[in-house]
Amino acid sequence: MRGHGFLIANYVRGDSMIHRTPLWLKFLVVAACGTASFLIVDWLVSLFVLAVMCVLFLLSGAGPRRLMRAVWMVMPVLLVIGLFQWWQLGGPTAARIVLNILVCVVAASVLTATTPVQDLLDGVVSLAKPFQRFGADPERFALTIAVMLRSIPFIAGAFSDVRDSARARGLERNPRALVLPVFITTVAYARQTGDALAARGLGEPHEPGRS
Repeated sequence: MRGHGFLIANYVRGDSMIHRTPLWLKFLVVAACGTASFLIVDWLVSLFVLAVMCVLFLLSGAGPRRLMRAVWMVMPVLLVIGLFQWWQLGGPTAARIVLNILVCVVAASVLTATTPVQDLLDGVVSLAKPFQRFGADPERFALTIAVMLRSIPFIAGAFSDVRDSARARGLERNPRALVLPVFITTVAYARQTGDALAARGLGEPHEPGRS
């Protein structure tokens, strides 16, 4: 199955300035881009911010091909969102919404392309530790993100395989031929992942006195 053998957080080894940037600052940039997506009201400003994030991605040495692949993965969804918003609110608003989403995607890609996955998860654990007093479990939170990073490319690969199979049978325009097999494959993958985690005792809350 294409897509399940690699992480969506496709780390690229390097020694660029972006690689050497502290992890907390990268997290801050991603959070700022997410916040800005709700505050920016001019699509030209969104376009400028997107250009800046694309430049940062290319300066990391990850290359334009990885950048295009990260963007291409969300293009079908963005196309639907853009058309709907254009119909409801007009062209400028639709462009702003789509560009703001792309800003978040590229910002996250800068983070994952320049940070080893284990360092990223360790950073998540560190950020979540202050919330332990409120009942949060940093290790479980990091585990959830790790599973998500594995699952997204798997589902993308499942959709690609099913689409190719449906096209070979002349059923590429049949929604049932595309959606149902992907749904079944995804549910089976989720159950296998859950069983594997349960077998290792991962994700279970630690009881007092247990090691």
